Amino acid sequence: MIRRAIISVFEKEGIADFARQLDDMGVEILSTGGTAQLLSDAGIRVRGISDVTGFPECLGGRVKTLHPKIHGGILGRRDDPGHQKEMKDLGIAPIDLVVINLYPFRKTVLTPGVRLETCIENIDIGGPAMLRSASKNFAHVTVLTDPADYAQVLAEIRTEGDTRYETRLRLAKKAFELTSEYDSLIASYLWQQVPAEPPPERLTLAFQKVQDLRYGENPHQKAVFYRNAIPVRGGISEARQVNGKDLSYNNIADADAAISIVKEFEAPVMVAIKHANPCGVALGSSVRDAWRRCYEADPVSIYGGVIATNREIDAETAIDMSAVFLEVVVAPSYTQEALNILTQKKNLRLLSLPHIAERIPPADREYKRVIGGLLIQDHDTT
Repeated sequence: MIRRAIISVFEKEGIADFARQLDDMGVEILSTGGTAQLLSDAGIRVRGISDVTGFPECLGGRVKTLHPKIHGGILGRRDDPGHQKEMKDLGIAPIDLVVINLYPFRKTVLTPGVRLETCIENIDIGGPAMLRSASKNFAHVTVLTDPADYAQVLAEIRTEGDTRYETRLRLAKKAFELTSEYDSLIASYLWQQVPAEPPPERLTLAFQKVQDLRYGENPHQKAVFYRNAIPVRGGISEARQVNGKDLSYNNIADADAAISIVKEFEAPVMVAIKHANPCGVALGSSVRDAWRRCYEADPVSIYGGVIATNREIDAETAIDMSAVFLEVVVAPSYTQEALNILTQKKNLRLLSLPHIAERIPPADREYKRVIGGLLIQDHDTT
């Protein structure tokens, strides 16, 4: 049964309504700092963490929930008589629901000009600890990290008094994914602060899902597209689609290859890729001149190809391009006249990538999976 919840969130969207519904169902709510104040101001009954632990929040808020009466309440097994007796003897009440989201470390490190000290202060300690505790004890405790799951949890509590085992297992998996990504981001960021540091002994990578793809390289293969949790400017994952069907696995792979070649040139360049192979790379005095030369390099193979350039597509170039069947065009921008022309082809995928010409940063590397392993090397930018 859900009788007691702890709520401590940095991003507070939707939390007051969620907590109000818990309060209406008779769930006791524990909370910290700003979250407790927000809930109290909203007229929701809330009990401060310090009232539970008998110890004040201290060290500028660094220590709030790191206390046996919190973690014991989360980790204690309800089906273990020894745990139950010990909790009773120590005055530890069970905590059945843990609602946490974390300090915005990713958002902080992406802030232009941010100082190392600021990033360090945005490393959450108590939040991940509670998430891991709740996830470990998912057989008895529900853990929530995403507002998208609030409605389902409320519905199950309202109808059954508790959440279903399958729901708790799914949410625990989700919480461990979050804490794993969070730690990976911190490790990656700190590694970048020491440029001369050799490759880490333990490699952790953090990626965020962009979209499910219809299929992979072949129709029988499932595929998903992820982007770096800390984005790389000028990469395919940062492109904005302005027209056409959803990108396929092969579209993304070929567009990435075309973008990588574009980055090697400063003059107007046009690159055509077909089935992972360049079928035209040309420099020109203008984007239209580069297009014509690229097309003339192999006017047969370019059919159904992926095109990338480092210059804005203008109307004249768009007219020339529209005479050829293309799958994808990637450019820093398009004039309105060019868009009017190219978007007449409803299936043509147009991608806008303003930083397409930027060099690949040294911290980004090439990864190649082998069976049971991973190869890593610097990008070839010379």
